[in-house]
Amino acid sequence: MFLSALLSVVGLGFLCWLLFSLAVYALPFFVAVTVGYYAFDAGAGPIGAIAVALIAGAVALILGQIAFATIRSPTIRLAIGALYALPAGLAGFHAVKGLSQTGGAGETWTLIFASLGAIIVGATAWVRIASLAGSETQSSGGDSHHAGYAA
Repeated sequence: MFLSALLSVVGLGFLCWLLFSLAVYALPFFVAVTVGYYAFDAGAGPIGAIAVALIAGAVALILGQIAFATIRSPTIRLAIGALYALPAGLAGFHAVKGLSQTGGAGETWTLIFASLGAIIVGATAWVRIASLAGSETQSSGGDSHHAGYAA
């Protein structure tokens, strides 16, 4: 009995780690699945559809990271960050909702837990995509608004 409870906690911890680790890939995954279905319907066959889907997902991830790291407009960065955080938040909502329904929580508490999970997972995806530009802006050396404070 103790071993089953311990393994349940370890399994739940692993699922939570997996959810937070893969949250930033929700948008590229969605792009890959959509392009893969389109390629399959267009007659590419299963192997061709998988290849096209992998390429499309990788391109969506790389272009989003490069755009977020190089564009300095706060409005555009906000839009790019939201583009990655919203699908991750939706995935977090449904993952936490499924886990809390499995745990036997009532309908109200299930929705409360799922909403909190959506916010936390979406924020995690936002931080992960924003961390790409963080090291570049900190290493730029000469900030113009801090130039007068040099010792």
